[in-house]
Amino acid sequence: MPVAPDSPFAPSASVLLERRFVLEDLAATEAFGARFAQALEHVRTLPAFNGLHAQLRGDLGAGKTTLVRATLAGLGHKGRVRSPTYTLVEPYALGRPGGELEVYHFDLYRFADPAEWADAGFREYFDSGAICLVEWPEKAGDLLGTPDLVLALSVDARGIAPGSDEHRLLDVRAYSESGKACLERC
Repeated sequence: MPVAPDSPFAPSASVLLERRFVLEDLAATEAFGARFAQALEHVRTLPAFNGLHAQLRGDLGAGKTTLVRATLAGLGHKGRVRSPTYTLVEPYALGRPGGELEVYHFDLYRFADPAEWADAGFREYFDSGAICLVEWPEKAGDLLGTPDLVLALSVDARGIAPGSDEHRLLDVRAYSESGKACLERC
């Protein structure tokens, strides 16, 4: 379910750009992931780029990890993409001509208290110029700060065959200039 602007988990910053995407099936999700990856590649070439923090929100089974897998594939990752539900973070170092692109995939689902975020020592990842993709960011409360992007996935049951749950809605909000530049290219 998308995060309502007045939700306690919505960033307090102003939305600079908002778009909705209909993801009809797995192929559409993978295609969006590829576009998102290309947008990330573009944004990291901008002079003011100092990393990107994207939060992925949605219920269990909404497609957050699937979208991360598609994004990493679009960035050129060839190996397995594991869900970091138990490890909390999975790092990816992707070779680039000018040096490695660091991507960190977080899953905070198992956090019972926002203090666990602070105790885990993850702040350094967000201050390293990397791309940080965070599932279940609400589990860290306000400690994550304002993201560049929020990608909210929801299952859209309208107009799909009974028993099928592949039709998704993806609502994306940009809260920074980097996030806006990225979303404009998706």
